[in-house]
Amino acid sequence: MTAELSTKEQSTGVIRGINGPVVTGVNMTSFSMREMVMVGDKKLIGEVIVLDGDIGTIQVYEETEGLMPGEKIYPTGSPLSVKLGPGMLKNMFDGIQRPLEKIKELSPVFIPEGIGLMSIDDKKLWDVQMKVQNGDILSQGQTIATVEETLMITHKIMVPPDVSGKVISAQPDGQYNIETTLVTLEDSQGKTHDIKMYQEWPIRTPRPSAFRREPEKPLITGQRIIDFFFPIAKGGTAAIPGGFGTGKTMTQHQLAKWSDADIIIYIGCGERGNEMTEVIEDFPGLIDPKSGKSIMERTVMIANTSNMPVAAREASIYTGITMAEYFRDMGYDVAMMADSTSRWAEALREISGRLEEMPAEEGYPAYLSSRIAEFYERAGSVDTIGGNQGSISIVGAVSPAGGDFSEPVTENTKRFVNTFLALDKSLAYARHYPAINWMESYSGYVKLLTDWYEDNVAEDSITLRNKMLDLLFQENKLQEMVMLVGEEALPDDQRWILQICRLLRLGFLQQNAFDDTDTYVPLNKQYRMLSICDHLYEKGLEGLKQGIPTSVLVNENIFDQIVKMKYNIPNDDLSGIDTLQKKIDEYYADLFKRYEA
Repeated sequence: MTAELSTKEQSTGVIRGINGPVVTGVNMTSFSMREMVMVGDKKLIGEVIVLDGDIGTIQVYEETEGLMPGEKIYPTGSPLSVKLGPGMLKNMFDGIQRPLEKIKELSPVFIPEGIGLMSIDDKKLWDVQMKVQNGDILSQGQTIATVEETLMITHKIMVPPDVSGKVISAQPDGQYNIETTLVTLEDSQGKTHDIKMYQEWPIRTPRPSAFRREPEKPLITGQRIIDFFFPIAKGGTAAIPGGFGTGKTMTQHQLAKWSDADIIIYIGCGERGNEMTEVIEDFPGLIDPKSGKSIMERTVMIANTSNMPVAAREASIYTGITMAEYFRDMGYDVAMMADSTSRWAEALREISGRLEEMPAEEGYPAYLSSRIAEFYERAGSVDTIGGNQGSISIVGAVSPAGGDFSEPVTENTKRFVNTFLALDKSLAYARHYPAINWMESYSGYVKLLTDWYEDNVAEDSITLRNKMLDLLFQENKLQEMVMLVGEEALPDDQRWILQICRLLRLGFLQQNAFDDTDTYVPLNKQYRMLSICDHLYEKGLEGLKQGIPTSVLVNENIFDQIVKMKYNIPNDDLSGIDTLQKKIDEYYADLFKRYEA
């Protein structure tokens, strides 16, 4: 007994110094890099980030107030990991996957220190439908059982990566908790593996896949400027940079609410508590347009607000992406919203400063670029090791100070994402939402998605998109001339472009998130709305060839109806657009006759 105690005593470290969330310890030779540890008498959760001989540095994921030198550091022998299994959906976690509802039962106001690494409920019984039996040969990633986790999502219990073999025992269908061994496998070396309802996975290690595919389908969001002008692919990456008040959080809320992903992982990383409160209150009441059920049935939330420990903010991004990879391995399309990656980068900067590392641009650590790249690299459309197809789409909000897109986080993010949705404070202050600046935004997925749009929307959909975007670029140049000489000095064809672009801005690009009809618009209606703007543009060009001035070509009644069609024409009945097109044809046919006469 004495020998056992002395061995245990030797394996523990001793706190030597405390600097905010960064703790240095001695007697840490037996510890390993990225090992999860318990720090001090309260057993605070931490992670080893530096080892230098006998001295180790730990970042602590809880408040370190009251921690004292001389207290012990206890090893766990494993890296910081998350439990992946039934119980994640409809749940809200902190940055290291501790359920906030359970924490609230222990402490209604604040998160107490030293509560340990709680995770998904290990007592709840789930109805398990087994898919294997004794004698079956299983490979890694294969589904052994299913659980109806929510009304919308079937949770697939999979063989963990790097495990395969013959089933030597399997439970029958029934009710089990996540700690029950469902299947025991014997591998080719005769070693047995117990497979439970969950897997534990290190958050900083990407889960394996069999093959990475090129994205070939868009992530349909119901937001016109995104779906038609700057699409995001399923398995793609997107950034939403913008200054304070430009609508980053609201845009991400819209994508989380309405995108056609199977699973939503929403991470509030360093955001204000009132914003996360709004999400918590709004989401349960939102109805998913596909199923008619609550959107929480397919949502996981991770909240690490600005007043929570800064080290856990850094971990929250990895916690979320690991959960996303797990659902991807089941064959689901996952959309991950990170709001905001700037707060994550600031957490890196703070910890780096406390470690006395050499700062790079604006005080950020030199490895900022590689960390951002590693994060976005975990997106993608893949063939999973279990033979499914799944995807992770990452949409990261960026909060550059003062709206300066040349700062390091925005610049480095821009290098690694393919869709860039630049929010403009001048548009936001003019109450034009979403305030996505069509001059600065871009999507690298248009070429990859052209075939899909032509097959599923209309043959000319991308051609129409390019034509309308070109008109908006022309308008931008013309506005500079208008500032100098006034609109009346422009020739009629250029004044007509200005009129059509005004329609595009008000009737198509501007979208009301609080209107029941306009908050989500299906692709077929988006196409018809853009088509009627083009139809009006072409009618005007015909009139200009006949010498009809722009002032006569503009019919305020028709223009007003086009602007209001997003509200007045239901999404499931587009006959109103046919009626409007007929009005346009009749008006201009009559106008052309009068001018011919």
